[in-house]
Amino acid sequence: MVDVDFAYWVPNVSGGLVITDWPADTDWQYDYNEELAQKAEDVGFRYALAQARFFGSYNADKQLEALSISNALVANTEEIELIAAVHPGLWHPGPVANFMATGDHISNGRFHLNVVSGWFKREFTGFGEPWLAHDERYERSEEFIEVLKGLWTEDEFSYDGRFYQMNDAPLQPKPTADPHPTIFQGGNSQRARKMAARNADVLFMNGGSPSELAEIMADVREYADEFDTEPPKFAANAFVIQRDTEQEAKEELENIIENATDEAVEAFKEQVKQAGQSSAEGEGMWADSEFEDLVQYNDGFKTGLIGTEDQIVERIRELDAIGIDIVLAGFLNYDWELEQFGETIIPAAEDADPLESAEQVLDD
Repeated sequence: MVDVDFAYWVPNVSGGLVITDWPADTDWQYDYNEELAQKAEDVGFRYALAQARFFGSYNADKQLEALSISNALVANTEEIELIAAVHPGLWHPGPVANFMATGDHISNGRFHLNVVSGWFKREFTGFGEPWLAHDERYERSEEFIEVLKGLWTEDEFSYDGRFYQMNDAPLQPKPTADPHPTIFQGGNSQRARKMAARNADVLFMNGGSPSELAEIMADVREYADEFDTEPPKFAANAFVIQRDTEQEAKEELENIIENATDEAVEAFKEQVKQAGQSSAEGEGMWADSEFEDLVQYNDGFKTGLIGTEDQIVERIRELDAIGIDIVLAGFLNYDWELEQFGETIIPAAEDADPLESAEQVLDD
């Protein structure tokens, strides 16, 4: 039995999950997302992730704020777990800790947080906040998480960091989740890998081949050994195109790319230079992404969940073999593709025999 959980991107921003003018059956509004979350719950998704966006980018000119929509969705579902993204620097950890504890009580422990250190400079400068260098953004995120955990677990919490100071701060009620709401973290760079090893429960990685993902995971585990910490779980982004034949799936991918919104993709390419490319080693998210990769703005095409049901299940078996714990799926047509994935891929993957070793995947 393949031991992988499935999550989906909540389409809480306009434009869908690809930067293209190719038609898509999806919507960003709340009523649509409520029905979608209930459908996802019914067909076997464990998690739903709402992205955080405030200024228009990659065609996302309308945004439903991530914490708010996640809290609403978790209150109107029964089993699925919601993950809300936040950017330290735009939020203070004290109020976020209380927001998360509130969501935890509303949902009986199904409300979690994705800490994103940020790549979109204009969102910070446009709100009058300072824009930090790459590694400093991760340093701030680590302090943010440390403050959250302290407030969630201690009766009164004090902290003296570079970015945050707390003075005997209380937080009641505490979350019900044990030991606290799950902390997800985004990032691929070396600094992100170190942060994940020290402070995260789950690392969200951009899309990539099994060998690319395995390299990141190996580094995180080495850092965890160095820090004497428990390594996090691992989640990989993937854009799913499931069709009756491989040719049909490839043609859909070609249509998406050929109809890409060139100006928006190029603007996004320029914006993400503040991500991995600005790190000391010049590696990380989007550092080696080509135009066609950026059409899906978290490199989801690279993961390879494009083809027939059998081909997609086989790739999920490979991701399981290298140690991926969660597959984060995005779709062109949420109206029907999310349900199709849940009714076909999820049970087929759960029933599939695991591969014997990661080596047979990485040697191919």
